[in-house]
Amino acid sequence: MVLENALFLIVGLIFLVKGSDLFVKSAATIAKKLGVSELVIGLTLVAVGTSLPELMSAIFASVKHESGLVIGNIVGANIANMGLVVGLVALIAVIKTKDEMVWRDGYIALFISVLLYLFISNGVISKIEGMIFLFLYFAYVMFLFETNTESGKKYGFREFTEYFFKFKYIMTIRSRIIASFVRKEGPAKERKIWDLFKAGIFKDLIMMIISGFLLLNGANYVVGEAVFFARLFDVPSTVIGIFIAIGTTMPEMSVALAASRKGLGNIIIGDAIGSCITNILLILGVASIINPVSVKGITLFYTAPFMILITILLLVFIRSDWKIKRGEGIILLFLYLLFFVLLFALPILPR
Repeated sequence: MVLENALFLIVGLIFLVKGSDLFVKSAATIAKKLGVSELVIGLTLVAVGTSLPELMSAIFASVKHESGLVIGNIVGANIANMGLVVGLVALIAVIKTKDEMVWRDGYIALFISVLLYLFISNGVISKIEGMIFLFLYFAYVMFLFETNTESGKKYGFREFTEYFFKFKYIMTIRSRIIASFVRKEGPAKERKIWDLFKAGIFKDLIMMIISGFLLLNGANYVVGEAVFFARLFDVPSTVIGIFIAIGTTMPEMSVALAASRKGLGNIIIGDAIGSCITNILLILGVASIINPVSVKGITLFYTAPFMILITILLLVFIRSDWKIKRGEGIILLFLYLLFFVLLFALPILPR
């Protein structure tokens, strides 16, 4: 019985990871054939794509009122992104970074990590707080459009706060998105779409449907079996969620390993930090709107503070000569292993 449930859990994780990979590839192909720019694809589909396993499992867990799985998977995934993924890649090769990774995305990631801690301090992430997360995520994506389209102009955390509180993203929508829909002529566009269907867009749609099927069933298996093992071994669902995070961060790991072979350090750090931002703002936002996410003591007193600590440490490493060296990668990996050791070695931790 236990072996069968373990098999279903593994199959669920495989479905999640493979499904997210197929979904991003097919969606990006369709978008490109329809004339969507690579910039828009990169800022939306690719950025969200590596977090699809966490998103789908969080939605299913929230529907089933399994808050421990939601918060455990999100916090665990963020710690894995910064400790396991970045640490392992830095162990293989030195990761070159840029100051933008700290002044913009790094400080934003640290800010929302602290904001998350403030939200969970009363033991629950409410629907209103979830809406705040989603609103921040929307503003952050719009801010990225501005960052990547205004040549020669530097953006940082200070600019983001001004951008957010002054509602400048409304202007971004108006100038960047709405304009893209009205600039093309009707009849020519219709003929082009017909040509695209002949060029194989129907096949891409089929692959997108298949990947959606894999994602839905994978999330269902993962959540169901995670609840089973939590009850079987009398382990808090938060802890189970942290272990599942190792599997759901495999897309980030594959992206990081592929980027390291090409010497693309900015993609490695950008994907790791961007996934952390997406996990908190988008995924926790969606999950807490479905059902408020209750938080146990182990998250409040151990896992969330550890996440903030490793975020600060990663930013310090990025700033040191603007590269993450092998020694720093070893430290990140050691901290990740220490995180798991202390998770079970400290019986005084509130569960």
